[in-house]
Amino acid sequence: MGKCYPTVSEEYQKAVEKCKRKLRGLIQEKHCAPIILRVAWHSAGTFDVATKTGGPFGTIRDPAVLAHEANKGLEIAVRILEPIKEQFPILSYADFYQDKEEAPPEGRLPNANKGVDHLRDVFGHMGLSDKDIVALSGGHTLGRCHKERSGFEGPWTTNPLIFDNSYFKELISGEKEGLIQLPSDKALLEDPVFRTFVETYAADEDAFFADYAEAHLKLSELGFADTE
Repeated sequence: MGKCYPTVSEEYQKAVEKCKRKLRGLIQEKHCAPIILRVAWHSAGTFDVATKTGGPFGTIRDPAVLAHEANKGLEIAVRILEPIKEQFPILSYADFYQDKEEAPPEGRLPNANKGVDHLRDVFGHMGLSDKDIVALSGGHTLGRCHKERSGFEGPWTTNPLIFDNSYFKELISGEKEGLIQLPSDKALLEDPVFRTFVETYAADEDAFFADYAEAHLKLSELGFADTE
C-alpha cells in the first residue's frame, strides 16, 4: 500500500483550525475582542439586500472603506490581523475576511445619533429583523466609544471585555455616571417591539446568547448565496 498524503482539503482544514487558535491567542493577549467584533460587524453590515452589493467580503481593508466615517479606528484591527493572515498563505482573503473587489459606498452602517426609523431602515436594507436589530445591538456589551472615532466617550458596561447581557440590564436601569448610552441605544426602549426584546435579554442571558448567535450568523453570511 502506497503512502497516503494529505489532500488539499485536509491541509486547508488544518490551516483553518490553526488560524483560529492564533486568533484566539491574539484576542486574549491584546484584549482586542471589541474591535475584532466591530471590524467583522462593519464589514458585513454594508450589505444591501435590494442591490446585492456590499457585505462581508474583505473590502473593509480597502483604505477608501476604512476612511468611511463609521469605520474610524478600524485600521487598527486590520493592522493587527494582517500578520496572522500572512502566516497562512493557503487561506485567501475569501477565507480570512471573505473577499470581493467592489467596495460598498459610505452610509450603509447605523448612525449612533439616530433612532428607531433609522435602525429599521439600515437593518432592513441588510434583510434583518427587529429581533436581529436588538440582539446585534447587544454586541455593545463589549468595548467602548472613543471620542476621536465616534464623538462619544466611554463603555456601555462595567466589564467591557466580557460578553454577557449587561448591555440590556444597564439600558433598562437608566443612565449612570461613567457609562454611555447612545441615542441609537435609547431608541431600543422607545419602540414597544424593540423594548420587548430588550427586557427579554436583560432577564434571560441564555435567550440573548441564542438569538445573538443566530443574528450574527445571518450578518456574517449576508450576500454569500450570491457568490455561489
